[in-house]
Amino acid sequence: MRLLVAEDDPQLGDSLARGLRGRSYAVDLVVDGQEAVRRAALNTYDAMIIDVMLPKRDGLSVARTLRSQGITAPILMLTARDAIADRVAGLDAGADDYLVKPFAFGELAARVRSLLRRDAGRTTAVLRVGELELHTARHIARRAERDLDLTAKEFALLRYFMTHAGEVVSQEELLEHVWDENADPFTNTVRVTVGTLRRKVTLEEEEQLIETVIGRGYRLREHAMVDEALE
Repeated sequence: MRLLVAEDDPQLGDSLARGLRGRSYAVDLVVDGQEAVRRAALNTYDAMIIDVMLPKRDGLSVARTLRSQGITAPILMLTARDAIADRVAGLDAGADDYLVKPFAFGELAARVRSLLRRDAGRTTAVLRVGELELHTARHIARRAERDLDLTAKEFALLRYFMTHAGEVVSQEELLEHVWDENADPFTNTVRVTVGTLRRKVTLEEEEQLIETVIGRGYRLREHAMVDEALE
């Protein structure tokens, strides 16, 4: 999943980007409101984290503009102001949630997960494709009841494959949705990560699930796909 973070404090912005990338999100970081609006128009984000006090255009103006453009991705607003009127202003501008500084990163990560679940219209998602099972909120992956030891990036890659099971996905598509703007399109990072993921989801006697489609990309073999909610 790809997130936009708009935060003009360099230390906080870098910290948020590192922490979120460590939890398998692709993150684009900007430092002013004008750039946030531009990026949101160019890219599709699953959620956005926007500071209220941004240079060039403040966060409230950014949220209002995005909503007026029909961009519906959830917005988590960050602010140092704790007054009720400020929270109401943020929500009225189009924000979905509000987090007051200073905050613990764990709380921010939980708010992001909550917004993503709410946006998907369910509580805790479980993806199943054949023998593969992915608990997105619990960050657990299994094949045939065997736990898979995946890195954050491998988990995000498998999630994308499972939500597009049976489809051919190109390297460019994977770079856009699983990595972020810092990824170098001329490196072999996608090929290497797909290779390690393929090995981890497959034992010698098991069927190869992720196939290379020469000249086009990769495809997760689709046997049966179920997308359901945990009780």
